[in-house]
Amino acid sequence: MLDCLGQFEELLKVMRTIDDRIVHELNTTVPTASFAGKIDASQTCKQLYESLRDAHASRDRVIKNCIAQTSSVVKQLREEREKNLDDLTLLKQLRKEQTKLKWMQSELNVEEVVNDRSWKVFNERCRIHFKPPKNE
Repeated sequence: MLDCLGQFEELLKVMRTIDDRIVHELNTTVPTASFAGKIDASQTCKQLYESLRDAHASRDRVIKNCIAQTSSVVKQLREEREKNLDDLTLLKQLRKEQTKLKWMQSELNVEEVVNDRSWKVFNERCRIHFKPPKNE
C-alpha cells in the first residue's frame, strides 16, 4: 500500500520528470525540417506519446488512490469524533487529515495543468510525424 503522506509528494515529483523534460526531449530527438531525413521522427514521437500517456495514467491512479485512502481515514475520524466530542487530539487529527485531503484533491488540478502543457508541446512538435490513435 502506498504511503500517501510520506511518499506522495516525492513520488509525484519523480513521476512528473517526463513532463518537466519534454521540451528538452523533443528538441534532442525530433528533428527540425532541415534534419528530418536523418532520424525516424514518427517512431520517436510514438515512443514519447506512449511514455507520456503511461506517465499521466500512473500519476492519475496514484493521486486518486491516495485521495480514496485519505477520504476513508477522514470518514473514520469523523465517526469517532461524533462519539467523542471532547477529544481535542481527535479533532486535531481530523483537521490534519482534512487538510491533507484538500491538498491531494488540488493535485488533480495541478495534474491537469501539467498534462495540458505537455500535450501542447508534444502536439506542436510531433503533429506532422505521428497521429495518436483515435480511441485515446
